[in-house]
Amino acid sequence: MTELEAAPESDGENLAASEIHDVLRNDRRRLVLERLRADGGVETVADLAERIGAIESGESPPPRNVRQSVYVSLHQTHLPKLDELEIVEYDPDAKTVTLAENADDVAVYMEVVPQYGLSWAEYYLGLGVLGVLSSFAASLGVPVLRSLSPGAIGAALSLVLVGSALYQLSEQESSLWHRLRDT
Repeated sequence: MTELEAAPESDGENLAASEIHDVLRNDRRRLVLERLRADGGVETVADLAERIGAIESGESPPPRNVRQSVYVSLHQTHLPKLDELEIVEYDPDAKTVTLAENADDVAVYMEVVPQYGLSWAEYYLGLGVLGVLSSFAASLGVPVLRSLSPGAIGAALSLVLVGSALYQLSEQESSLWHRLRDT
């Protein structure tokens, strides 16, 4: 794809990357999805407004005007947009929100990285670089690694890699592991 070509639009089954980025560009939509994932996938609009208002204002409970502003914007703008894209199911009569079919497409883009922390991608890259450099240093006879074979270093780092991946999967509610376990 050249720089001038537009990203493909949604084919009805999955969301286009441009649609996902548009959704995540807004703090309130992003916070809705984070709250739904953290709380099992179902929330009332009032609870979402309360939590998002507390985050935005830094006060718990948030001031009434902040909570009301969040509630109105969720009800009129953000939740209908997420519902239209089938990321959430929004019932305006019952005032409930549930994660929907396309929520997993968006979750891939929502990796949470703590301030001053590493993303999982950066962690795995660092682990790979450490493995390559350690094996190379051992084969050159660097004093600390001289007694270890490159194979032993590779095996140890492979165990760390597998352990890390298992931990990451256990923390992701939308992983294949959780879906298989729950069936």
